[in-house]
Amino acid sequence: MSEFNKKVYSLCKKIPKGKVSTYGQIAKAMNTKAYQAIGNALRNNPFAPTVPCHRVVKSDGAIGGFDGQTSGEKINPKISLLKKEGVKIENNKIKNFDNYLHRF
Repeated sequence: MSEFNKKVYSLCKKIPKGKVSTYGQIAKAMNTKAYQAIGNALRNNPFAPTVPCHRVVKSDGAIGGFDGQTSGEKINPKISLLKKEGVKIENNKIKNFDNYLHRF
């Protein structure tokens, strides 16, 4: 596993239950602009749910991808996991996004 992926997973583990962060926040914490590489690392996360990749969403509060998909039935498990943690979601976006956003 690459050092890059290890850093992504380490940061992801710091996102508290009931909160979300963004690909951009992770990139900022890593001092990189490799947003797609972060998404790829999370898509290939071998440590889920210990590394809670479902807590990473898009910068506008949209759910983003899950299990390699960005729409349709495949993202429903991500939505379900977030809702179980108390995150309010409406129309595939985090409602009151700033209330849930975790910054590193």
